[in-house]
Amino acid sequence: MTRTRSVWIRADDGVGDWDARRRRITAGLEAGVDWVLVDERDVARVRELGDVNVAAFRSDADVDVIDDPESEGDGDDAEADAYIVGKDGEGDGTVEMPADLSGSADLSTLRRSDNRAQGAYVRIFDEEYESFAEAAARDAEFVIVAGENWQIIPLENLIARIGEDTMLIAGATTAEEARTAFETLELGAEGVLLDTDDPDEIRRTVEVRDEADRETLDLSTATVTAVERAGSADRVCVDTGSIMDHDEGMLVGSMSRGLFFVHAETADSPYVASRPFRVNAGAVHAYVRTPDGGTKYLSELRSGDEVQVLDTEGRTREAVVGRVKIEKRPMFRVQAEIETDDGEVDRIETLIQNAETVKVATADGRKAVTDLAEGDEVLVYYEDVARHFGEAVEESIIEQ
Repeated sequence: MTRTRSVWIRADDGVGDWDARRRRITAGLEAGVDWVLVDERDVARVRELGDVNVAAFRSDADVDVIDDPESEGDGDDAEADAYIVGKDGEGDGTVEMPADLSGSADLSTLRRSDNRAQGAYVRIFDEEYESFAEAAARDAEFVIVAGENWQIIPLENLIARIGEDTMLIAGATTAEEARTAFETLELGAEGVLLDTDDPDEIRRTVEVRDEADRETLDLSTATVTAVERAGSADRVCVDTGSIMDHDEGMLVGSMSRGLFFVHAETADSPYVASRPFRVNAGAVHAYVRTPDGGTKYLSELRSGDEVQVLDTEGRTREAVVGRVKIEKRPMFRVQAEIETDDGEVDRIETLIQNAETVKVATADGRKAVTDLAEGDEVLVYYEDVARHFGEAVEESIIEQ
């Protein structure tokens, strides 16, 4: 499984006045950023703009919002989801770094038992600040690192040294810098702190995050050994809140170890218009793969659930279920055989509606299930594991 990445948008007073900060925050919310980093006095304002995680630079001074004509006066009462030390302190070089880090005010705040801060902000000027960031990571949930000139080497060092218990956030000003941060040393940073006013750059950075989070599956081919009429069954159409591309679909099947690639209804036919948000997936008992790598029964899906969408190269993304349509329809039983890693031959199968609008992926391209025949090679995802309540388990289960 891939790691979950995050995009933070910087919107403290270094960005400009409140109007400038608000525009940046709004662009971030519309793009789908995960966190907004602001000064402590702006937490309430961000809460009013939308539902997002809010991190705040920790200020030990009294926060005076009464003199601010744009404030509602309740800034003191709003709590951030995380507080960050380092701004106007040792972390950004405003306060001189002590020779002995045991005397650091920023690190002392992180170590306090009252949880006054959960993260540290550090500008990487030289190796001394790298060491400071590493020391902060021992007590912080988040370490945000940035520099005057974005550099790979300090980030590589910190990725290698900071443990998995601390989230490393790398400063970036463009989507390409974010991509590099996510890919550095293959492991990458868990997040990026984006410093830009460009809504397009913010949107592209969120797209880079989504790409980094997505799983790529190794798809295989299985040889069709039977296509038989199977009478009527309760068929499930999964209507998502996303438009799918011509080469996208979902993985479904009667056996969890072998799931068939069923295309979305992106093609027009003489009988019905395209429904590019829909996958006519199969019967109610069948499994569908979910973004977490598990499975659900088609009959369990409800509006608001997430399913995994993928293309024929195995590149995946998530889609939200908008509606599930269950209707009685004539079905085919499709059976196929696949050679396993140990040289054995395994049989997998699924029930799928007998309709020319339902298409599966084959070695020769998409093909209507009504045209499917013995000997065709269909695209499948095969993993020789058993599942219990959708989770892979180490046990023997016979499916037939």
